[in-house]
Amino acid sequence: MTVRKAWIGAGVLAAAGLSFVMLLVVGVYVVAGNIVNGVGGKSVGLAKGAVPAAYQTLVQKWGNHCAAINPALLAAQLYQESGFNPNAKSPAKAEGIAQFIPGTWATHGVDGDGDGDRDVWDPNDAIPSAAAYDCQLASYVKSVPGNITHNMLAAYNAGPDAVIKYGGVPPYSETRTYVKTITTLEKSFAAPVARVDPSKQAAGAIYFAQKKLGTPYLWGGNGTADQGGRFDCSGLTKAAYESVGITLPRVANDQYNAGPHPKRSELLPGDLVFFSTDLNNSRAIHHVGMYVGGGYMIDAPYTGAVIRFDPIDTAEYFGATRVTEDGAKALPTTV
Repeated sequence: MTVRKAWIGAGVLAAAGLSFVMLLVVGVYVVAGNIVNGVGGKSVGLAKGAVPAAYQTLVQKWGNHCAAINPALLAAQLYQESGFNPNAKSPAKAEGIAQFIPGTWATHGVDGDGDGDRDVWDPNDAIPSAAAYDCQLASYVKSVPGNITHNMLAAYNAGPDAVIKYGGVPPYSETRTYVKTITTLEKSFAAPVARVDPSKQAAGAIYFAQKKLGTPYLWGGNGTADQGGRFDCSGLTKAAYESVGITLPRVANDQYNAGPHPKRSELLPGDLVFFSTDLNNSRAIHHVGMYVGGGYMIDAPYTGAVIRFDPIDTAEYFGATRVTEDGAKALPTTV
């Protein structure tokens, strides 16, 4: 699917060409010298639409349940665990949006909505329970040196006894990966409190995408030889960033979580720009392109069209992501 967009005439494309795109690429590094540091510290604000509207109020409220968590961190956990799917069930019998196993739920589940029951399948109970459980773990390890949030996440993964034994995050690769994954994903769910650092790989990704201008669109296209080198929207952006060593998820709504989210006024060439019929839910995103400057993107629009320049300012413009290597690595393989 795609949004309706205006064509840029073939003559304009020819006149713009490589020089236009490369000028914008150079601009990435000119602007970079004048941008302050990116997201730092904790923010209790959620990025626009990053959490489905049905759960946003719950995540915002319960994400401030204690000092060790914040709404963006809680959102990152829920996304990592279930992709905000209240009906998710894992092979390990973890259940619901927060993926509690029955034994843990029996001990730590709370009646979040005060209706007299504790239902692991009800986000109104499960989301408050996830926050309360995090905070209880934080209280167990509060005397351990180091970052309280990191220690809390390590306790969630390896148990509080291991955190106490090692005086911080244990030297287990799984646990250290878990802590890094959640704290990295947190940046994708937080509303930035400062301008976002430029992407170091943006120029290479744009260079790849601009070489594909004029290539016919193919639904599900990944640019392989058997597909005639054709792409769909997210196939193009995935291949562009893969060319500079960053592996993105295959579909657009997951690519949205591959980094922090600059404002419309702060877009830089290389940012991914997203479109949705539901401007309050990133899971409803259906189209993605790569920003090149001047209000335009390179995108693979729809069947019958070719990869081209299109304006980004439409009624379905959802937001943007500045892709980072750590952000892409932190994304779950399936959500």
